[in-house]
Amino acid sequence: MRTLLVEDHPSLAESIQRSLEAAGWRVDVMHDGVSARTALETESYALLLLDIGLPEMDGFTLLSWLRKRDTRLPVMLLTARGSINDRVRGLNLGADDYLIKPFSLSELQARINALIRRTRHDGQQIHRCGALAFDISARSFTLHEQPLPLPPRELALLEALMARVGRTVSKEHLAAQMFSMEEDSSFDAIEVYVSRLRRKLDGSDVRIVTFRGLGYQLETSPSDAPA
Repeated sequence: MRTLLVEDHPSLAESIQRSLEAAGWRVDVMHDGVSARTALETESYALLLLDIGLPEMDGFTLLSWLRKRDTRLPVMLLTARGSINDRVRGLNLGADDYLIKPFSLSELQARINALIRRTRHDGQQIHRCGALAFDISARSFTLHEQPLPLPPRELALLEALMARVGRTVSKEHLAAQMFSMEEDSSFDAIEVYVSRLRRKLDGSDVRIVTFRGLGYQLETSPSDAPA
């Protein structure tokens, strides 16, 4: 899953980015409101982590602009402003949660997990495709009720396919979920990761089907059907 972090303190932004990437997120970092608005206009995100005290355009203004365009994107405010008035204003503008600085990175991740549970997959905790199951809170897969450990890129790819089971997902969308703006991505790389996932799903009733020129689709099938 891909998140946009908007934070004007570089050291804090770097710490949050490292923590989230270690948990399997792809993280784009912006340090001002105008750059963040441009990213939101051109990229696709599963989560926005937004500081309030930003240069050029503050977080409240950016949040108000966003909610006029997109009511679904989960937004968590990260700010040193702890007054009740600021919290009420942020929530009334459309924030889904509010975390006051300083905070622990473990609390941030727990809050993110809770927010994603509330806002994704119609509130379902477990998402399934045949013998494959995805725990939204833990961001982990099982296959035949056994843990299916995956490195971050494969996790992001399979999660993106699982979110659209039975539908074709374009390579452009997959690349946006697997790579941050700072990373080089290519369709050839996506094919390599798809191949690795197919080997791990081999022997199950789950397969990744290629639709030439369109993308990939996760679906159930007899275990002996060709992938």
